[in-house]
Amino acid sequence: MDALRVGLVGLGVVAQVVYLPLLARRRDMFRVAAVCDLDLGHAEEVGGEIGARAYGDPVEMLDGDGFDAVLVLTPGCHGGLVRAALERGHWVLCEKPLAYSHAEVRGLTEHGARLMVGYMKQYDPAVQRLLECLHEAGGPECVRHLDVTVLHPSGESQRLFARPRASGHAPERLAPYLEAEERSITAALGTAPDRVRRLYSQVLLGSISHELSLIRLFTEPPPGPSTGPPAGSSARSSPGSSSGPDTEAVPTVDHVAVWPLDAFPPSVEVAGVLPGPPAGSSAGSCSGRFGVRWHYLPSYPAYHETVTLHHEHGSLELHFPSPYLLNAPTRLTVRSRVGTTERTMVFRDVAEAFERQLVAFHRFVTQGEPPLTGLDGALRDIATAQLIARRYAESVGIPLGGECAEISPAGIFPGGERTAERR
Repeated sequence: MDALRVGLVGLGVVAQVVYLPLLARRRDMFRVAAVCDLDLGHAEEVGGEIGARAYGDPVEMLDGDGFDAVLVLTPGCHGGLVRAALERGHWVLCEKPLAYSHAEVRGLTEHGARLMVGYMKQYDPAVQRLLECLHEAGGPECVRHLDVTVLHPSGESQRLFARPRASGHAPERLAPYLEAEERSITAALGTAPDRVRRLYSQVLLGSISHELSLIRLFTEPPPGPSTGPPAGSSARSSPGSSSGPDTEAVPTVDHVAVWPLDAFPPSVEVAGVLPGPPAGSSAGSCSGRFGVRWHYLPSYPAYHETVTLHHEHGSLELHFPSPYLLNAPTRLTVRSRVGTTERTMVFRDVAEAFERQLVAFHRFVTQGEPPLTGLDGALRDIATAQLIARRYAESVGIPLGGECAEISPAGIFPGGERTAERR
């Protein structure tokens, strides 16, 4: 198997703690040919250690050669860098979130079939096992309630063991990217107060988007065959086509609470209705509900996340450890009944979710196997985050503009473009 030559944009914490060690582990599939950081000295240090060419400017790296695919690992939103990489013909694996607004990635339909958005929890072996158990129980339409609780200590406390090196780029190098992020947030929310902007960008899309991606994975049909446009790409029915979507694309959000007011990041509680069952399903007209409770507790002992799906025949529960602990297993607990017996089964697998995601990216590039999240899936998560932000703003009397004011409850952005059409 030929190793895929990759270039890395962004050499911060996630690159140092997760991606660089795993790429070194998977030398059979990858060779890091180029690295880039706004701190050129930092890039040269990392590049010298692994034998990769170093750059201090992302565009300069993308205009270079010697690699086939790009991993976008910078913090914040990534729409501009993703667009630049795709337009130059590269395949792209981009860390979440893809963007802060639909406008930021508008027009990428032509190139979106080469984009994979990184939600590593979707590739966790426990998550994939849960999908099998859910299928055996009757599929997404049997879910009565999906419950998520996240207890999130500070990132610094989770990474003390890793001792990542800090990047020392000058503020003026970062300024254009921060300005682009602010424009994207304004496109999404209008001139919203700073706390709402930070809640939307840093909490909803910066962290809770992981949970939104799991809700999407558990309530949508699996990706289709590789013939035709890849599942998760931007292909849509042409205007006037009769093959419209057979279910709503995003959850309905009917409750949001944010507290305490004197802390940031705060606690966030979201509740609503899961996307409806497919047309023709034997399930009733009432979809299941979901609830998300996300708590930032800086001094909490350790990261904990529990995702539980309750259905008529039992429960499926995931318990995630800190994402920075490579090969720490996620625990899946399956509760069911056999005759008069309550049966509990526990599954643990030390296969690393980030590594499985990289393997999936390799198959995506070399074999055309669709990713679990492409452009449309990322847009759906942006749509859900906007619906959450709008519901919260309505509850506290804060007017929002931009896409939040115009997006429909079914996840249709201004201009009539749907986040996804599931066939």
